[in-house]
Amino acid sequence: MLGAFRSAARTPDLRRKVLVTLGLLTLFRFGATLPAPGVDFAAVRTCNELNSGGDSAGIYQLIDLFSGGSMLQLSVFAVGIMPYITASIVTQLLTVVIPRFEELRREGLSGQAKLTQYTRYLAMALALLQSATLVALAARGQLLRGCPEGIFADRSLFGMITAVLVMTGGAALVMWFGELITERGAGNGMSLLILAGIVSQLVGQGRSLLENQGSIVFAAVCCAMGAMVVGVIFIEQAQRRIPVQYAKRVVGRKQYGGTSTYLPFKVNQAGVIPVIFASSLLSLPRMLTEFTQDRSGLFQQVIQRYVGNPNHPVHIAGYFALIVFFSYFYVSITVDPRERAAEMKKFGGFIPGHRPGRPTAAYLGYVLNRITLPGSLYLGAVVVLPSLLLGGASGSTTALALGGTSALIMVSVALDTVKQLESQVLNRNYEGFLN
Repeated sequence: MLGAFRSAARTPDLRRKVLVTLGLLTLFRFGATLPAPGVDFAAVRTCNELNSGGDSAGIYQLIDLFSGGSMLQLSVFAVGIMPYITASIVTQLLTVVIPRFEELRREGLSGQAKLTQYTRYLAMALALLQSATLVALAARGQLLRGCPEGIFADRSLFGMITAVLVMTGGAALVMWFGELITERGAGNGMSLLILAGIVSQLVGQGRSLLENQGSIVFAAVCCAMGAMVVGVIFIEQAQRRIPVQYAKRVVGRKQYGGTSTYLPFKVNQAGVIPVIFASSLLSLPRMLTEFTQDRSGLFQQVIQRYVGNPNHPVHIAGYFALIVFFSYFYVSITVDPRERAAEMKKFGGFIPGHRPGRPTAAYLGYVLNRITLPGSLYLGAVVVLPSLLLGGASGSTTALALGGTSALIMVSVALDTVKQLESQVLNRNYEGFLN
């Protein structure tokens, strides 16, 4: 990993890309600490300290994790990157349902540009909705309980609308930062913004764990995190390579094909998407009860006790089951064995022992279903085990911030960024050799 960064630092073009990425990440972190208009930052910090260690903000922990802690601080970037992520997932799912989106996906760069534009529009609508919800919950004292009066200095309608518009504009700016990093920087911009938000919280959560639980628990958590990172790296790099043979073709006086390659299927083909789906669906009942004024009903009490408590066995079991379900669901809509088989048949490729066409598609579907099972179980175990091991010791917030979701995202983004840097370095070395 360090070798890739050293090679990039020696190349002027790559060095400029790395500096652009670091500069935009710095601006992102600055906006994450800048309070929105009308927000008393000192009062918000006091409220966060009073509510730390409890489950008052449990349903918002994943969103706050992705935003780098800026959501519970009601900063300019409080909404963060989540609207764009949600819009991207929804657009990708709609390509299976809406034929027009499927046609755009197959048109190439022009169709992808239109899909990206639709994703931006949907992201802005979601950002406006999420900003309004966030301000309304904060004003009613349901986001940071116990101190609703001192959060907003201006509680008028104009002040609330101003805060909503600024947070929505901050979401648009974050989305622009991510696209700039992807186009002119190094790595995937949206993933790097999420990584920056997670890394920014590790030091504070580690210090809180050390002060509250002592050095022995802190050392045990660090060792467990190190082992988890090693396991995540091992699984994320694991592939099932299906051999593919291409027949020889003669075009004019030239001969093509006759080569052997492989079709890689990752063990964790879905990535972190099932975690986002599962957490969003599991938090929906608790979020609906937060909007009701009367929390003394039987339904509200059951939701708050079983579903809303991240350390309860019912919550953990439901979380694990939803992750497994959405892993299969996401893989089934993003990887089409029939399309892969048709592409191989078009270019004269075949899998040894299987006829091209329908038999090849059936075999690819069989392999994909078999390999998705360990991938989904691994994904659920990585996310759920920290809640079992750390939930009782350090609270749900620390378990989430130092848990498997953070390790999974950090390792995946780091590996992807290093691979992109290595490929760019390799391309430039080849260009210099050929010139």
